Amino acid sequence: MYDSCDACLRRALLIAHLAPRIAGLLGTGERRATGLLGLAEHDLIAAAAGRRVDEALAFLDALDTELESETLAGAGFVVVCAHSPDYPPQLRDLADAPAVLFGKGSTEVLSMVAEEPVVTIVGTRRASPYGTEVAYALGRGLGASGVPVVSGLALGIDGTAHRGCLDGGGVPLGVVASGPDVAYPRRHRSLHARVCERGIVLSELPPGTQPYRWSFPARNRIMAALARMTLVVEAADPSGSLITAEFAKDLGRCVAAVPGRITSSVARGTNNLLKDGATPISGTEDVLDELFGVGMRPAPEPGAVGGAPGDPLLQAVLEAAERYDSVEAVARATGRSVAETRAALGRLEAEGYLVRRDLGRWERAAH
Repeated sequence: MYDSCDACLRRALLIAHLAPRIAGLLGTGERRATGLLGLAEHDLIAAAAGRRVDEALAFLDALDTELESETLAGAGFVVVCAHSPDYPPQLRDLADAPAVLFGKGSTEVLSMVAEEPVVTIVGTRRASPYGTEVAYALGRGLGASGVPVVSGLALGIDGTAHRGCLDGGGVPLGVVASGPDVAYPRRHRSLHARVCERGIVLSELPPGTQPYRWSFPARNRIMAALARMTLVVEAADPSGSLITAEFAKDLGRCVAAVPGRITSSVARGTNNLLKDGATPISGTEDVLDELFGVGMRPAPEPGAVGGAPGDPLLQAVLEAAERYDSVEAVARATGRSVAETRAALGRLEAEGYLVRRDLGRWERAAH
């Protein structure tokens, strides 16, 4: 789908042209392009081009927007500008909203984002096992409940949340600091491809653009604006995740956080958010209650994280597994054979209800 006016495309391509200059401008101190991306064209060139104003003006003079439009449309990219009815209306709340969104994936996701509540899940790239488990469970639970999940396709919490969303049959939406066709980090090429296939990857930078240091916090404002809730799973202080939460707060969106261990450095940011009034989240049900109201949440798919097993046997085994250490003890408590109990425990683990800990005990998984 291609739906962009020439003026918006011209601005988006100008920002991509100036990207290295913006990187140099912000390289010695401020990492965030706060205010810069909202400047009028002339002021943007004056602020970012430095001594190369003539070069930037020459770039614009030589720019053939008709040819660029044909190239983008022919390559199958999604291109919507701020004047398009398919442009996510939430982004218009930003003072420096992207002139154009470039995407790779399904255009239907844009309609979903405009009509349904969306949750952005972010967190540290160096997640703890606890944080990884929680991020996956939240992504899977929300995906199974039909709630689109936004994240940055980064290592750690971001990528894990999207894997959970995909495994839950949900709709993932990636917002990246590069062009939408550039998989970053490279080890997430497979995940990037899956998100493009099942959802969409968006960016304000055109295809082929490599990421810059400033474009990571810049994309965070888009992630925050798209969602009704920004949920931080684990984050140090300071961190990029807290920048996203700050954008969400400034936009009047809900900021939520998962409580972490008080001795954990990767939980310092989330715990501070909670002290500052963020909504505490202990599982998918908390998120759904916040989005839809208590008791109004959509029913999860059978076997999805976020609800109780529909099978009475599985429910009984789940409850007993939290109290007993061995298959035999669980079998006695439920009145089932060892074989039936072992099969039920295996299914509960496979479907994400139970986690087997190092000491042999089972614990109900985060949901």
